[in-house]
Amino acid sequence: MFIMNQEYRVLLYYKYVVIENPEELAKEHLQFCTDLGLKGRIIIAAEGINGTVSGTIEQTDSYMKYMEEHPLFAGTIFKIDDASEHAFKKMRVRFRPELVTLRLEDDVNPNRQTGKHLKPKEFFEEMQREDTVVIDARNDYEFDLGHFRGAVRPDITNFRDLPDWIRENKKTFEGKKILTYCTGGIRCEKFSGWLLKEGFEDVSQLDGGIVTYGKDPEVQGDLWDGQLYVFDERISVPVNRKENVIVGRDYFSGEPCERYVNCANPECNKKILCSEDNENKYLRSCSHECRVHPRNRYISEHGLSEEEVNKRLMAIGKDVTI
Repeated sequence: MFIMNQEYRVLLYYKYVVIENPEELAKEHLQFCTDLGLKGRIIIAAEGINGTVSGTIEQTDSYMKYMEEHPLFAGTIFKIDDASEHAFKKMRVRFRPELVTLRLEDDVNPNRQTGKHLKPKEFFEEMQREDTVVIDARNDYEFDLGHFRGAVRPDITNFRDLPDWIRENKKTFEGKKILTYCTGGIRCEKFSGWLLKEGFEDVSQLDGGIVTYGKDPEVQGDLWDGQLYVFDERISVPVNRKENVIVGRDYFSGEPCERYVNCANPECNKKILCSEDNENKYLRSCSHECRVHPRNRYISEHGLSEEEVNKRLMAIGKDVTI
């Protein structure tokens, strides 16, 4: 039996807390993480911190100890995944106006207003009630890779578009008990608070997000189908420990697929699910226009000649010289 080398770990975390000098703190935090040898992506804003970092067990232990001793970040809850290597190529710590981009005119402070937190077992039980609607607070491409069975798929590619989408579909959710969920919980903190401000009365969120749900020893990810999209080199991780149901579909063939790539046209960069065979067949491009784009990255990465490209275009029914 193959046993993965678990020398590395990935930490996922956030904390909403008032930071008076976020830009300066971001610079200091980057230096600390770099000196420690961590890699990852951290956002620091006036409203708090949100990050995913990878490192050895020793490095991640040191980082969690540092955070617990920090006057602003003590009490931060870390979701921990074992890994065989770094999940990132670089270490980035950046100042941003918001931890999660909603761009609300009247912003939500999750420390003052947010939905009720449900532990995994509570969420599991509540989402099976007839008077409940489960809303995925993530983007459409995240949903397409994996989601809770029966959850509502928002037609959005960016989190900031979610409020408008809810308003457009408000009648669908009125009078319902609303449950919402996201990867690690941070988006739901604001989204559930916003739902309350919009007049929805019964709003709850999955405490700790999908990551925590999948690790819960009792529910073991039950009623989750597919994989969980993550924003690092891993791309996806399993959630359901009881059964594996593939919900992703190949962009080109419609066959079951859980492999994400970005469109080779840098001006498009659309995330598409496709097999390795179809990636090669369609030049890792979501459309003919992207396949013949002068900056197509697949063509340059594979050093394809004009003749070779045209041969592939002809094979899929397009006879157009690039």
